[in-house]
Amino acid sequence: MNPFTIRQATVHDAPALAQLAARTFADTFGADNDPEDLADHLRSNYGITQQSAELRDSEVATLLAYCEQDLAGYAQVRRKGAPNCVRSECPVEIHRFYLTQQAKGSGLAAELMLAVRTAASELGGQDLWLGVWERNPRAIAFYRKNRFVEVGSHVFMVGSDAQRDLVLVSPLSAGAAGAA
Repeated sequence: MNPFTIRQATVHDAPALAQLAARTFADTFGADNDPEDLADHLRSNYGITQQSAELRDSEVATLLAYCEQDLAGYAQVRRKGAPNCVRSECPVEIHRFYLTQQAKGSGLAAELMLAVRTAASELGGQDLWLGVWERNPRAIAFYRKNRFVEVGSHVFMVGSDAQRDLVLVSPLSAGAAGAA
């Protein structure tokens, strides 16, 4: 029996999502960022109001991932303008993809990626793209395993700190789904 459950979030999930989003971002990047910049980023991106707006947006799909009964991760895909290095007529961005520390290495990320590909296809996407911090080797390895290739870079702001994200792309065609 699969211990993982993934479902589409609703606006009623905004409080739990806001808490999970802030916690997973802070757990992942807190040690490598200035505390004030981190607090500013969390405040402006992960509050209940922000999550509620994203959950109401028809161009955003938010997936909640559970391990047993515990909320263990989430992903958001959205149709939004892509950087120039993404050469696709219908790109869909993996805006957020995070797991709790306890869920890392459990296999949940692979299950969530399959659900992300389905959600992106349902948004009309032909390709997935994302930005991943150049100093996050575990995430980069995971995305490469899932057939993402680097096509450029862009700036990602954490508070007042401009950081370099690698821009990665993967086709949504049936042959590209799943890891090698």
